[in-house]
Amino acid sequence: MAMLAETVDGVIGADTHRDNHQIEIAYPSGAPIATRSFSNDSAGHAEALAWVFEHAPGPRLVMSIEGTRSYGAGLTRAAAAAGIPVIEAEQPTRKTHRGKGKSDPIDAHLAVLFAVGLNVEKLPTPRADGDREALRILLCARQELTTTTTGQINRLRALLRDRGDTDRRLARARLTDTTLASLARRRLARDAPREQAVGHSEIRRLAVALREANRVLNANRAELATIVDDLVPGLTDRPGIGPVSAAQTIVSFSHAGRCRNDAAFAQLAGTSPIEASSGQTQRHRLNRGADRALNHAIHTIAQTGMRCDPTTRAYVVRRRAEGKSKREICRCIKRYIARQLYRTLTTVMTPAIAAPSA
Repeated sequence: MAMLAETVDGVIGADTHRDNHQIEIAYPSGAPIATRSFSNDSAGHAEALAWVFEHAPGPRLVMSIEGTRSYGAGLTRAAAAAGIPVIEAEQPTRKTHRGKGKSDPIDAHLAVLFAVGLNVEKLPTPRADGDREALRILLCARQELTTTTTGQINRLRALLRDRGDTDRRLARARLTDTTLASLARRRLARDAPREQAVGHSEIRRLAVALREANRVLNANRAELATIVDDLVPGLTDRPGIGPVSAAQTIVSFSHAGRCRNDAAFAQLAGTSPIEASSGQTQRHRLNRGADRALNHAIHTIAQTGMRCDPTTRAYVVRRRAEGKSKREICRCIKRYIARQLYRTLTTVMTPAIAAPSA
């Protein structure tokens, strides 16, 4: 397996910040050539790339950037547009800094050293932009909306529980759009005491806010479904896969090549089996690490399949007859789902290679 240092003429390391970036040009051995600071804006990115091409030891370059999805996002896009491959450098740890000190030039040099020791077949490439980034934005907005809505529902139920029998029954029931509409249209008697007036006003406000939140969440789900169908047609037609789970899977998968095989994707998803044997007991347990949002999406797909999909339910019955626990069966199903998702996404999202012209 070839190392990155054997395939390039020069390595650029970048330590990114809000206002400026520290960039170092180095030989493949890690020996520095030049280092300089540039502003974190379009003009600074253009100036940095011009400086890199002027001082680079050869045409084959790679840029190692710390924070490609944070302060280094603009530099990452500019470097990719200029034809320089970008890899995502790990943030230096306290152990890495030990004996070296801490400064921007030191961190830029550490980004270079991180890159030169990598295997060319296992480069940590940044996550993709485009529709994948649009999905990520929608999922972040949905998570915020869901968290806010949950708090508002709990507050509304608490207010309803402190009132009459009718309101207490509403607090125990599902808060449908019809129920929320009736709460928002409520009228209060003119001679009602101040406590009841304040509670009534807050109930109406929460009901209106929840109706609007439901409308926004439905629009968010529809937009997710549209983008998912454009990126991976037919993905949501599979058992248990809805627009939200599919969107999270695509966001975590990012692009073909981020995970080298389905085992690596399963490890990213936290669905790879971990040995948990002891003595004469041979077993595996669930992986509780890695990307928890992706793990949650696959868990949702698995639970839906175990309830609704005849094939999955038959598999559960067969494994239970073999003595497997429900948790072990769920682990096996999640690993299978991760394998199938990886194969589907790799097939659909791998760029087609154009045939050479005659």
